[in-house]
Amino acid sequence: MPEALRAHYETRAAEHSGLLGVFLCQASRLPELITELIKLKPKQPLPLSLIIDTGLGGVPKAISIVESRSELLSLRMVEMPAPSDVDEVWLERVSEFVPEDVIRVVEPRRGVGWLDGVRKVIEHGSWPKIRCGGVSSENFPSVDEVADFLSVVSGFSGASFKATNSLHRAVRHADPETGFEHHGFLNLLVAVGRCLSGGDVREALSSTDGEALAEEARSLSEPAAKAVRSLFASYASATFAEPVADLEALGLL
Repeated sequence: MPEALRAHYETRAAEHSGLLGVFLCQASRLPELITELIKLKPKQPLPLSLIIDTGLGGVPKAISIVESRSELLSLRMVEMPAPSDVDEVWLERVSEFVPEDVIRVVEPRRGVGWLDGVRKVIEHGSWPKIRCGGVSSENFPSVDEVADFLSVVSGFSGASFKATNSLHRAVRHADPETGFEHHGFLNLLVAVGRCLSGGDVREALSSTDGEALAEEARSLSEPAAKAVRSLFASYASATFAEPVADLEALGLL
């Protein structure tokens, strides 16, 4: 925790701080986070995304702890995995537990009927989250699965989504150690643009041509860019340096 906070605050004070979003922390580690923040005495409350790893029943207590430390923490987002069957009652409880001014992010599990779960999440006012990788090949959705997800989300007016895991590089690539094909966050951004304009989404997700992807992103009109960023509203990366280095190399910063 001390290392994570130190890196976060160093980045906030550095050149590309505008790229940095909220600080992610599991509900189970809140006491540890608060202890370290008390030592640091931040001038402004830390913008926080709370990862619920204590079950839905633990949400009210976790939020209460954060709100009791408003001088240290500013709750912006609450994220949680959905049960295997994303039912209406569970989603209603999520809405009840999380304050209206806090973004709710729910991750339906990929599998049979998962897109129905994505639809239900959006209909209940939450952002769906798509996991783009992990420690095994099963954690990596196929190009078709990501394209189908984008098609569903883009069909809802005003909807937003978050992507997570294994998105620290801009362009699709194969990991030399594992051989896993990693999705690129720039691929995802361009694919969202095409999804909104009727273009070839699957080709954008499959492309390994960083220069072409960068040029397409660069050529988006201001209204198109705003629409893309409204839909593809957030993503989580395990590192900050790698995405920045890729964007700089592609001339996008």
